Amino acid sequence: MITIRDVKTIMTAPEGINLVVVKIETSEPGLFGLGCATFTQRYLSVASVIDNYMKPFLIGKDVQRIEDIWQTAMVSGYWRNGPELNNALSGVDMALWDIKGKLAGMPVYQLLGGKCREGAAVYKHADGSSPEEVEANAKAYMEQGYRYIRCQMGLYGGRGAAITKPENALDGAYYDPKAYMRSIVGLFEHLRSQLGWEVEFIHDVHERLTPIDAVGFAKQLEKFQLFYLEDALPPEQIEWFKNIRQHSTTPLAMGELFNNPNEWVPLIANRLIDFIRIHVSQIGGITPAKKVISLAETFGVRTAWHGPGDVSPVGHAANVHLDVSSINFGIQEWNGFKDEVHEVFSGIPEVRNGYVYPNEKPGLGVDIDEKLAAKFPCSDVLPAWTLARLPDGTSFRP
Repeated sequence: MITIRDVKTIMTAPEGINLVVVKIETSEPGLFGLGCATFTQRYLSVASVIDNYMKPFLIGKDVQRIEDIWQTAMVSGYWRNGPELNNALSGVDMALWDIKGKLAGMPVYQLLGGKCREGAAVYKHADGSSPEEVEANAKAYMEQGYRYIRCQMGLYGGRGAAITKPENALDGAYYDPKAYMRSIVGLFEHLRSQLGWEVEFIHDVHERLTPIDAVGFAKQLEKFQLFYLEDALPPEQIEWFKNIRQHSTTPLAMGELFNNPNEWVPLIANRLIDFIRIHVSQIGGITPAKKVISLAETFGVRTAWHGPGDVSPVGHAANVHLDVSSINFGIQEWNGFKDEVHEVFSGIPEVRNGYVYPNEKPGLGVDIDEKLAAKFPCSDVLPAWTLARLPDGTSFRP
């Protein structure tokens, strides 16, 4: 029996984005696994869970018993399904799958049933301050071979609208929902007229609308035939997806903020969304993700895993192994990495002509240089973009 000898937390920020990686070392010399536990905004909390609770729970356990370790770790603290615990558990879970692949001498996708496709289609982000600038950025991606592009104008909630605040209004990321909706309708009118209909467009609302506005917005965007409209509502308002579905044929993706199965099961089982877009480390790793895949397949829902910059290359590799082995794969968000990340991590999946490919190394195929990782320390700075406010200063949940 090969057992868990040590559990290490590696924190690094080669792009200025806090990343958390779990390294599980085993009783077999030289055999280890890596997993992604990145919760950028609360990375120290995740590290504390790993170091103070996961590590003593795991030492001495059989590395082969992934399912049992996942289930018992989830209930070990009694309270469950929060982002700190789920991310910590995800790092452990991915590391155990990495180890199992190395023991089998196979990439993880082989353990999940083998490939359904050679590469997974990805989408990139095109932003800008005007429709023309977004068009230029989208066109540049199209020339690189990308056929799916997420288009924003002023990122989340838009920028540049005239906002009259009350006296002594508090600081925050102010935006005007009505102005934002009008600008995005105009944006897609411009993009379709200039770039045609052969490219697939995505738009991320990022939970910036009231429920009834989200219903109307999805209906207004119908004529532009989006690949999907992303995160139209916050998790607290998912019941409103029934209303959106009744009034619009715009495809819907949801789930970036989900932690608990009770959030995604009703949406999938009632066919209220077309793409499940959960953050794999946010739900606990590969073990729960493969169950979500099976559930979604039953109801005709496709996957579109969250893949921003605040997912480590290990987490992106896990996404890609799930993508190529899932019959109901839809699309993969791909942020891309700067040179500094490639210095710290090796084996990062490669994108060619709009598709991302896993490497053929055993396990997840990604390694980390711990000495180089230490040269890029994390910084504990509270994010400002999450402090969304309406024009009158009211806090709004993004």
